[in-house]
Amino acid sequence: MYIKQIIIQGFKSYKEQTVIEPFSPKHNVIVGRNGSGKSNFFAAIRFVLSDAYTQMGREERQALLHEGTGAAVMSAFVEIIFDNSDDRFPTGKPELVLRRTIGMKKDEYSLDRKNATKSDVMNLLESAGFSRSNPYYIVPQGRVTALTNMKDAERLNLLKEVAGTQVYEARRTESLKIMTETNNKREKIDELLEYIKERLAELEEEKEELRDYQEKDKDRRCLQYTIDHREQVAISNELDNLEEQRQTGVDGTDDSQERFVQGEKDLAEIEAEISELKQQVEFLKVDKKQLEDERRESARARAKLELEVKGLSDGQSAAEQAKSDFRSELSSVQSSIKERENELADITPQYEAKMQEEGATKSELDSAEGTRQRLYAKQGRNARFRNKRERDDWLRNEVSNSYSQLAKVKAVRMQTTEDVAELEKEIASEDSGIDSLREQLDSRGTSNDTMQKEVQEAKVIRDRLMDERKELWREDAKLDSVMSNAHNELRHAEQELSHMMDQNTSRGLAAVRRIKRQHNLEGVYGTIAELLEVPERYQRAVEVTAGNSLFHYVVDNDETATKVIEILQKERSGRITFIPLNRVKPKTGNVPNARDSIPMIEKIEFDPIYEKAFQQIFGQTIICPNLTIAGQYARSHGVNGVTLDGDRSDKKGAFTGGSVDSRHSRLQSIRNVTKWRDECDTHRTRSVEIKRTLERKDQEITQAVGALQKIEQKRLQIENSYGPLRQELRNKSASLQNKKDTLNAKERAQVNIEANMKSLLDQLHAHEAEIASDFKKALTRDEETLLENLSSTVQDLRRQYSEISSSRSELESRKTILEIELRENLRPRLDQLKAQEFDTQDGGSRGNLKESQRELKKIGKAIDAVEKKLQECESSIEQANASITDLNQRHAEILRSQSEIAKSIEKQQKRLEKSIQKRRILTKQAAECVIKIRDLGILPHGALEKYAKTKSDAIVKRLHKVNESLKKYTHVNKKAFEQYNNFTSQRDTLTKRRAELDSSQASIEELISVLDQRKDEAIERTFKQVSREFANVFEKLVPAGRGRLVIQRKADRQQQAGDDEDSDEERRESVENYTGVGISVSFNSKHDDQQRIQQLSGGQKSLCALALVFAIQQCDPAPFYLFDEIDANLDAQYRTAVANMLQSISGAQGGDDSGAEGGGGGGQFICTTFRPEMLLVAEKCYGVRYERKSSAVVVVSQAEALDFVEGEKQ
Repeated sequence: MYIKQIIIQGFKSYKEQTVIEPFSPKHNVIVGRNGSGKSNFFAAIRFVLSDAYTQMGREERQALLHEGTGAAVMSAFVEIIFDNSDDRFPTGKPELVLRRTIGMKKDEYSLDRKNATKSDVMNLLESAGFSRSNPYYIVPQGRVTALTNMKDAERLNLLKEVAGTQVYEARRTESLKIMTETNNKREKIDELLEYIKERLAELEEEKEELRDYQEKDKDRRCLQYTIDHREQVAISNELDNLEEQRQTGVDGTDDSQERFVQGEKDLAEIEAEISELKQQVEFLKVDKKQLEDERRESARARAKLELEVKGLSDGQSAAEQAKSDFRSELSSVQSSIKERENELADITPQYEAKMQEEGATKSELDSAEGTRQRLYAKQGRNARFRNKRERDDWLRNEVSNSYSQLAKVKAVRMQTTEDVAELEKEIASEDSGIDSLREQLDSRGTSNDTMQKEVQEAKVIRDRLMDERKELWREDAKLDSVMSNAHNELRHAEQELSHMMDQNTSRGLAAVRRIKRQHNLEGVYGTIAELLEVPERYQRAVEVTAGNSLFHYVVDNDETATKVIEILQKERSGRITFIPLNRVKPKTGNVPNARDSIPMIEKIEFDPIYEKAFQQIFGQTIICPNLTIAGQYARSHGVNGVTLDGDRSDKKGAFTGGSVDSRHSRLQSIRNVTKWRDECDTHRTRSVEIKRTLERKDQEITQAVGALQKIEQKRLQIENSYGPLRQELRNKSASLQNKKDTLNAKERAQVNIEANMKSLLDQLHAHEAEIASDFKKALTRDEETLLENLSSTVQDLRRQYSEISSSRSELESRKTILEIELRENLRPRLDQLKAQEFDTQDGGSRGNLKESQRELKKIGKAIDAVEKKLQECESSIEQANASITDLNQRHAEILRSQSEIAKSIEKQQKRLEKSIQKRRILTKQAAECVIKIRDLGILPHGALEKYAKTKSDAIVKRLHKVNESLKKYTHVNKKAFEQYNNFTSQRDTLTKRRAELDSSQASIEELISVLDQRKDEAIERTFKQVSREFANVFEKLVPAGRGRLVIQRKADRQQQAGDDEDSDEERRESVENYTGVGISVSFNSKHDDQQRIQQLSGGQKSLCALALVFAIQQCDPAPFYLFDEIDANLDAQYRTAVANMLQSISGAQGGDDSGAEGGGGGGQFICTTFRPEMLLVAEKCYGVRYERKSSAVVVVSQAEALDFVEGEKQ
């Protein structure tokens, strides 16, 4: 173990924090100029490890703090870090950090960063080898000089200090003090024994006269006892009679009180019933008012509907007649349309067949006409042309023209075909649109019915929602009345409860409930009274036991309690006692397990999480049948006992009891407050729910009314859309007919075009065939024959065509007439009639008689239901009022009975008070009798029977005579026997005590002798060890010389200093025979005469002093040593010897003893010096610098340290 590192801040010249690099576990040397802070460095270590800086005043403390420019230093600390790898300190850690901090008002130690006391630190240091009896492990400046100049007697005291004789001296001083006190006590005991001896002689003479007095006094006491005993018996009998009368009266009072209490309960129940009935009547009145309003509104609605139904009934017959005429006309038009359509259906196929036949005939006719015309043209052309070439040229030209015409005709045919296809598509689309419009018009009645049904359903939904809202309004009105009554009851209950507690607690409870709600504190549970349930039988006992603890608030932990208390203090909202469950530690009591005791905690119901709080308040209390048993258990088991009536016996011995007004119970008041508060909260919650439901109903009604309006608007839109539909139908029908006419024209044109094309093609083929034939001036025979045949054929075809065309014209004419009649007359009339039918139906829907009758019937049923409810409501009101009247009569009767019972109780109380007053007087007399009997003292045997049969008068006379005879003994010492016995007992006790003191003095003298002997042995042993080590050390330091220590005694004061060493067989003498310790040395020879230290030079004296220091350290080694300039006064050769010795001792660390004889275990050295010899053997060198008014310690090399020392020499 060694000093590893030192940290200094604010101590003397070390202002800033100075962290010194780790020291070597062997030899360390510090150099620096005078005044740089070397001595302050050693002072800092002594400040932590030694007793030099204790019990300092203000100036001494101030001297330790750094003084200089800049900010003032208010505190300083020195921290030493020890290497504890050898576990010399019993901490189990590789390092130990020891710090001492000092200021103007503080002085603190710390071990491993934890606060510690000075005694802890010193004990720890002593356990590691720092001996208080050997302070030479730290040698400051001047200590070597002091040892050099020390006298022999002072050197002896030093040896005693090293030997640890202070302990023996302290115990010897203490023993001498005790022995002095013992001698003083013996002297006082001897004086008392002499006085007691004289007093016993005097009392021996007074005993005879006292015996006569005692005989007469015994007779007097027997007589007096008889009189007092008879008086006591008489008083006891009288008290028994009074007790019997009181018990009878108490029983009667108890019965009356029970009847009175029962009457109060009956009154409370009746008042509650009356209040409930009145509230019920209020509800019924509210219902009645709402029902009357509803009946009035329903009556107005019924009257309105009745007028509407009457108007609809009056116009119904005219509407029926108009409907009948309409139906007959509609049937006639429909019949005509059907006939025309059937006829048209028959004509149309015939017409189309004739058209086809006409077309075919026309085609044949055209073909024959064309062929004939071509033959005539050919016949005429043969005459026009001279040769084939001219003819062919003309024919080719014609062919070319035919091709051109044919292309044009084809283009026209293609366009006509496209137009026909387009018209057919448009006609098909128009037909589809017309069919759709007709379907819409035909389905108009169904759509109206559907829309009417949707309107009716929407009205039903609206009415249902409005009825539900009315019910909610009714319930909300009732709830307002209930909440008002509940708030009044809660206010009354809170006022009653507030009278049972102080104002601060009342305000605090209300504030805590508010704080819990505002801050959402789940850990605030409630008061004790709110958290428990107890049967009514044990209610009074629980209330008496808990007292004001009923209003203590249970919380989950102390953090919650602190938070609420801070809010209470901030808001100044009263005071509350909190019970944090995490801090409560209830004590388990010795609760008796017997039939006549019940643990109160067993009769209380509560949530298990609050068990600690309830154990704390009720765990030490039992319920007993009476106060006597409660008191017994309180004394025997250390518990609190309480009766069902509330009488209490405390475990400390106090009794509490008396009359309790059962009408004012805290628990009952708290229950009432809790009940009405819960009811208010329930009603408030329900009210909020109803208001939210009303808001939702209003939204639903708004949505339902909006949906109804949308349906009505849709129905009106549909109704208003039928006029445009009919107009659109007419327009589309006209457009369709036009397109059909156009299509017919296009088709006829298409037929003509086809005929033209065929004619052109025939002509083209004929020209081409003619070009291929030979040129002839006349027709061929075949052509002439064909021409003749064609003439007859054309005539036949013309006649046939004429006949077919005539037939087709007739059919077309009839067909056109039918179509025109249908299109222009019958169908428009049918549409007009259907529109009139729908208009009639729409008017009926708007004023539907059946719907109005249905609404009227519905309102009638509603009015009947309201009437029925009104009757029931009025009947209920009458019944409630009758019940209230009966209850009021019963209430008055109970009040009269209560008044009579109260008067009876008052009379019984007065009689009981008189009885109590008389009992008090008799009890006082009985107590006086007891005092008189007790004052008589111990009675002789048979005192009670001696005068038992004697009359009281005779006893009084005899007592008078005895008292007269006793008057002559007034001078007698009545306590002679007692005093004699007391003095005899004191004499025996004092004699025994004196013998004990004699024995104690002998023991103390023996102890002093042993202490002196042990002290002498310690001094002898220490002297021999130090002397042996001194000789060894001196031989190492001065190899050519020899040195020894010489102890001086009174007997050999005149002998020479060079006498031989004391042998082991030398007689041991008392410590007073030692007068000093001298030093005898020789520096030149081991055999020359030795010189005393006083005869040596200064350097030799310093070397002897250092040898003594090393010898002391070898006898009591320390883990490290601090030397401050110990080589200052040594010669060069001796400085070298000292340095080598330090190197040898420090090198022996770790168990190597080869470097130092005498058994030193080695150690760490930290030295300061101005000489080079010690630097040459140092393991590590440090330099102390003083800059800017502050010291600092830094590591320097050996060369730098030597340069510094050489520089200082110059």
